Amino acid sequence: MKKTFVLRSRGNGFSLQLDKRSLGIMLILLVLVCIAAVLGTSLGSDYIAPLDVLRSILGLDNGDNDFVVLTLRFPRVLLSLLVGLALGMSGAILQGIIRNPLASPDVIGITGGAAVAAVGFVTLLGGAISIKMLPLFAIVGALVTALIIYMLAWKSGVTPIRLVLIGIGVSAITGAATTFMLIISPFYTAGQAYVWLTGSIYGATWTDVNTIWPMLVIAVPAALWLARSLNAQEFGDDLATGLGVTVQLHRLLLLGCSVLLAGIAVAVAGTIGFAGLMAPHIARRLVGRMFGSLLIVSGLVGALVVFAADLIGRTLFVPLDVPAGVFTAGVGAPFFLYLLFRNRNQY
Repeated sequence: MKKTFVLRSRGNGFSLQLDKRSLGIMLILLVLVCIAAVLGTSLGSDYIAPLDVLRSILGLDNGDNDFVVLTLRFPRVLLSLLVGLALGMSGAILQGIIRNPLASPDVIGITGGAAVAAVGFVTLLGGAISIKMLPLFAIVGALVTALIIYMLAWKSGVTPIRLVLIGIGVSAITGAATTFMLIISPFYTAGQAYVWLTGSIYGATWTDVNTIWPMLVIAVPAALWLARSLNAQEFGDDLATGLGVTVQLHRLLLLGCSVLLAGIAVAVAGTIGFAGLMAPHIARRLVGRMFGSLLIVSGLVGALVVFAADLIGRTLFVPLDVPAGVFTAGVGAPFFLYLLFRNRNQY
C-alpha cells in the first residue's frame, strides 16, 4: 500500500496529495536541476570547475570568474530552466483540461498568439516603443488568442474536442500572420525575429530572469491550487460536476494559468516547440496521472529538457550557437507523430 502525504491549508481551499514514490522522484529531479545549473554554468568555450562556479554564485570567489559565471552563463542556464518549467507545466495543464495527449501550448495556438504579438511588436513598433514592453505584448497576445479560442469553442460550455480543433485552426492563422509580418519587415529585423521564433536562450540576461520569475510565482501556486479539479475533470464533465467542481469556471482559470505560463516563456525565449508536449508524457510515466504531483514533475522535466537543448546548442557546435528550439523540435516532432499514430483509433 502506498504511503501518502497530504499538504493542506486551513479549511478546504487547498490540498496536495503526494505518495512516497512521487515525492522521491520530485526530490531526485530537483537535485538534478540543481546539478544542471552548476554543470551548465561550468561548461562552455572555457571550462570552469563546478566548485569555482558555486563560489562565484555564493559570492565567495575572488572575482576572477564572476563576469563569465554571473553575467554570461548563469543567467542563461537559469532562464532555460525557468522557461522549461513554465512550458512543462503549461502543457500538463492543457492536456488535463482538454483530455487529449496531443495538446500543448504550441499545438493549439497559444504560443502562436504570443509570437504574433511579439513579432508585430519587433517588426512594426520596435523603433517607437521600448523593447522592455515585448514581454507584455507576448503575454497579451497569448491571452487574446486563448480568449478567441475559448469563445469560438463555447456552445453551452466548452468541450475538450472543440477546444483542440479550434485551437489548431487558430494556430494555422497565427502562423500565417507571423509569416506575413516577417515578409514585409526589413531584412535585418526579420533575421532577428526568425532566430527568436526558432526558440533561443542566446543573450539571456538577469533582466529576462527577473521578467519570468514573478509570473511563475503567481501562476504555479494557482495551478497547484486548482489541480484537484483536473483530477475530477479526467472522468468527464458530468461526473466532475457531480463531485462539486464548477467545471467551466475551473477550466477557464486553468486555461488562464496555462496561457500565463506559455506567454511569459515565449516572451523571454521565443517559441521553443514541443517542450510542453513531451514533458507531461515523461512525467506521467514517472508519477502517474494525479495532477498534484504531475504538474510539479512536468515542470521539472520541462526544465531539464530545455536546459539540455540549450546546452547542446551552445557547446557542441562552437563557434555556432544553435537555438534550443531546433533540438526540441527535432525530438518533439517525431514524438508528436508517434503519439498521433498510437492514438489514431481515438480520433
